[in-house]
Amino acid sequence: MSLPKPRIRRISTLPKLPSRAKDAHKGDFGRVLVIGGSRGMIGAPTLVANAALRSGAGLVTVACPRSIQPAVATLCPCATTLPLPEDAQGTIDPRQAMEDLHDHGLLNEPTAPSVVAIGPGIGRGDSAFDAALTQLINSFGDDARAPVVLDADALNVLHKSVGDGAGWDRALHFRTVITPHPGELARMHGVSTAEIQADRQEYAVKTAREMSGGKDHPDYRAVVVLKGAGTIVTDGVNLYVNKTGNPGMATGGSGDVLTGIIAGLIAQQMSGIHSAILGVHLHGLAGDLAARSLGKVSLIATDLIDHLSYAFKRLQR
Repeated sequence: MSLPKPRIRRISTLPKLPSRAKDAHKGDFGRVLVIGGSRGMIGAPTLVANAALRSGAGLVTVACPRSIQPAVATLCPCATTLPLPEDAQGTIDPRQAMEDLHDHGLLNEPTAPSVVAIGPGIGRGDSAFDAALTQLINSFGDDARAPVVLDADALNVLHKSVGDGAGWDRALHFRTVITPHPGELARMHGVSTAEIQADRQEYAVKTAREMSGGKDHPDYRAVVVLKGAGTIVTDGVNLYVNKTGNPGMATGGSGDVLTGIIAGLIAQQMSGIHSAILGVHLHGLAGDLAARSLGKVSLIATDLIDHLSYAFKRLQR
């Protein structure tokens, strides 16, 4: 006998940012691990890392292919970097990367990061790559008990169940936030982007509930952030529609910044749903402040990071 679906509770009030003690140190505000990047896609993980730092994370480490690590380190002077094994195309080798991450203590619960952001710039591969990257993603929930924020190419490895297969819609996802644009969510469901756009809220709620594997448990209540005008945030029970942002933010790297903001907030011990709600608000507000001073046509993703501090100041007034 299936349980009745819970009613949706619409959220209109923003969560509060955690306060900071006067004697706090960087360890109090969490450690973000960013796994991403590939040859030709250096910018994506650096945008995530810099946005997480601007959002208050105490420590950020970028794990990226060995060949691009020096460039990533240059673009993220306030973060540390970890070179990972790669293939001939300059893409992370997920299986060997798991061994390296384990050796560095990042897959062990006592020394695991506070949150892991996986996917930006990581690149695409064959079915073996998809399976290995999925295993890497799941290992943070299974072994490290660390929340994950999945974006970009990490979403492209999530295949829907076929027959008796255990796809993303039948597996439990430990403290997971996904941040798809409509095209990525359409691929996850095997429908057109137009169909997603025609019923954005319904598809976002459906996805969150299916990713929760039928369990209504806080650790397995996945959060979906469906990007676009009026970004939707839902965990299948609560639903928030964002009101900040503007068309100038429709530019490459904007989504990477959002991933970094959400990860930075989770690192500060905010829940996934609260981090996502506050994150999309701040992301859009930074975009609005940037557009006010720079215009919408010339706005680029780094402008969002540059205006995040002003967005946080406005939030705290």
